[in-house]
Amino acid sequence: MTTGLEGVAAKARAETELVFTSLAHHVNKELIKESLEHIPLNTAPGVDGIRVSTARASFDEWIGEMMTSIHRKSYKAPPVRRVWIPKPGKVEKRPIGVPNIADRALQRGVMTVCRYSI
Repeated sequence: MTTGLEGVAAKARAETELVFTSLAHHVNKELIKESLEHIPLNTAPGVDGIRVSTARASFDEWIGEMMTSIHRKSYKAPPVRRVWIPKPGKVEKRPIGVPNIADRALQRGVMTVCRYSI
């Protein structure tokens, strides 16, 4: 956990009635990169077809635009690939959504920030 998030966690514990209005400034390039490193290499790509290894290699190319849109509050998640998987022991299938790798890294980073603010 970074120093900034440690401060958020301490403040959340000390002031239980405090409501955080924005934690977006804690979502930064380093957090997204760390989150990207936690995504297994064999995970399925999203609609863009980009695999984890490619996303890691091209991180510096796409992270700037993502960070700008996050901090301007204009980030829109890209389309999610719909996949139908069989239900265990049944003929029926259920849908799951597969976001692209960059969006998964962002989701994981936001989850990290939120986890320390509760």
